[in-house]
Amino acid sequence: MRKGVSGDASSKEEEIFTEAVRIFREKGYHATSVQNIADAVGLQKGSLYHYISSKEELLFKIFERSTGELTLELETIVASGDSPTVQLCRAIEAHLTALCEHLDIYSVYLSERRVLSGRTHSHVRAEGERHARLLERIIQQGIAAKDFRAVDSKMTAHAILGMCNWLYQWYSQTGRLKPHEIAEIFSDLVVDGLARGRK
Repeated sequence: MRKGVSGDASSKEEEIFTEAVRIFREKGYHATSVQNIADAVGLQKGSLYHYISSKEELLFKIFERSTGELTLELETIVASGDSPTVQLCRAIEAHLTALCEHLDIYSVYLSERRVLSGRTHSHVRAEGERHARLLERIIQQGIAAKDFRAVDSKMTAHAILGMCNWLYQWYSQTGRLKPHEIAEIFSDLVVDGLARGRK
């Protein structure tokens, strides 16, 4: 969070982040008060503001962590030189793996992302659009290579994102399918749909 803090302060900030994620997921952003978060980490409300400037800042940090690393991974996939089909399968697996491994963080992000306002909302929206454009690029490359049939690449990218993101509503770590198995099913559906009847 804040730069130039000591190790103890950094640990406390991570504790605040972790507890905020948990409480936001359990109660929802609007129903969570700063006092709820302060109580969870054993601080007075005034002391909590030593680590954060606002509840919205905490929410923004959650969004940054949930989207930033995944977008960087997608950029690496797009630049890999793999075939569009392989890139698309890797992108879907990367998305689902990140969501499953950090389910609490992504659940808060996906359920509360419209709460932010002003510059923070613009930043989060821009990051989401960047993610979608990377998927679009893979699809466009597949169309150009005639690996995929001609489709609306923007609409298709958003359909893939919607399919992947909805996982937070039903995925369970104790379920019968592992993340990579779910990714294989999703990838087969998408790639088969894009390849069917290609010209």
